[in-house]
Amino acid sequence: MSNKPEVTFKYIFTYDYNPLYVNGAHGGVSPRGELVVNFYLERPPLPNEITHEINPNGTIGAETGVEPEDFAQSLVRFVPTGVVLNHQTARDFHHWLGEKLKEMEAIEQAKSSMRSQPGGEGVAH
Repeated sequence: MSNKPEVTFKYIFTYDYNPLYVNGAHGGVSPRGELVVNFYLERPPLPNEITHEINPNGTIGAETGVEPEDFAQSLVRFVPTGVVLNHQTARDFHHWLGEKLKEMEAIEQAKSSMRSQPGGEGVAH
């Protein structure tokens, strides 16, 4: 045990805690000087409606229309959440993220070196 003062943080999660997958972010500095980061998931759109012809035997035939008309040329960036960070918190987050990236890179490097060793791929333990 250290003689230095300590503090313990307890993490409390709501019953509906559910991490979100994101593959991008958009944002910038607000008029108040805070960093606004909106996380998004980029995906193909879902149509509002699709029209099909009906075959003579009563089955669904070829697609004849889709709404919206620009459906095939569209992508969706669904924005489920965002965060606002003050300058110090943004700096702290930047440092923390850098450390986690170093950890991830070390893991990837270890995996890569294991695969390059004879018998390193597909070995069951």
